[in-house]
Amino acid sequence: MSLAALLDRLPIPILQAPMAGASAEAMAIAVSRAGAMGSLAAAAVAPGDIVAAVEAMRAATEAPFAVNLLMAPAAAPAPTVIDVALARLAPWYAELGAPLPAFPNRFTHDFDAQLRALIRAAPPVASFSFSVLTRDQVDALHGAGSLVVGTANTVAEALAWAEAGADGICAQGFEAGGHHAYFLEDIEASSVGTLALVATVLAAVDLPVIAAGGIMDGRGVAAALALGASAAQMGSAFLLADQATVGPTWRQAIMDAPQDATRLTRAFSGRYARGIENRFIREMRAVQDEVPAYPVQNRLTQALRAAADQAGDPQTMSLWAGQAVKLARPGAAEDLVRLWWTQAQAATLALAQRMERGVSDP
Repeated sequence: MSLAALLDRLPIPILQAPMAGASAEAMAIAVSRAGAMGSLAAAAVAPGDIVAAVEAMRAATEAPFAVNLLMAPAAAPAPTVIDVALARLAPWYAELGAPLPAFPNRFTHDFDAQLRALIRAAPPVASFSFSVLTRDQVDALHGAGSLVVGTANTVAEALAWAEAGADGICAQGFEAGGHHAYFLEDIEASSVGTLALVATVLAAVDLPVIAAGGIMDGRGVAAALALGASAAQMGSAFLLADQATVGPTWRQAIMDAPQDATRLTRAFSGRYARGIENRFIREMRAVQDEVPAYPVQNRLTQALRAAADQAGDPQTMSLWAGQAVKLARPGAAEDLVRLWWTQAQAATLALAQRMERGVSDP
């Protein structure tokens, strides 16, 4: 089955975005069972555990689901780079009473090993962010029976994924929360809004496009589908869901945040990501271009973020969230999906009625 056919057959054309640290198997299973498509964020899953994780998903639901990997580059920084980065973070660790981490023995899981495991696991859909697979890698996934979705922040990135043989494109707009997937240009050149990105990607590639970024309710779903997207991907909309793995500090920060509270920052991870602005983001802004690139900085702040969470301190946590996060609402993920689809149907009907009035008016 093609990706276009799979998305067309979904009773609810909504995809739950893979959110490492904010979602796990329970959310993905609930979303897929509800008639949409859940996604398992597997970036933090060890290669040896990926097959078991996918088999557990497959045992829990017969509906399609996706598994996502981040294409993090191999990291081998010099000790001096780590020393400088930790010296910059030392006051923040001291403020929380947490010890500085030792030189890590690894900064992230080996992507090639994760990919080999994912090929063996053969999930219905495999999605990727931060770079582009080779044609041989895509062919290996196809040979195992997986459809491939590549995340793009620009038309050029969508074309690169099409050239590699991907089955579809997740067009991630500037509004999206968490890490942005850019890989061909810098963040400024890659900051395209969702509406503009989806429209231009659709014009450039003959592949189904999944709209992502700033979609928080049924109105956004209807807008994405009206634009020509095959489905809408929603991430921040699930942050207050019952199955979200978001802790109380992060949840409270979302509820307490003012309107227009999010900013892009490189300070936490060494790669630009959108989250609720806090003191760490503000005070690190002047030096954020100096921190080591992802995944090094991400690993060096891991213990800091955990200590802040344990202390209930939202000012030193990465509170990833999209621009419209104030529209997030609590509830079971499966109920939210059904609610959004009902809203999308109502919005589409209202627009159709408005169009009919326009035609009939003299």
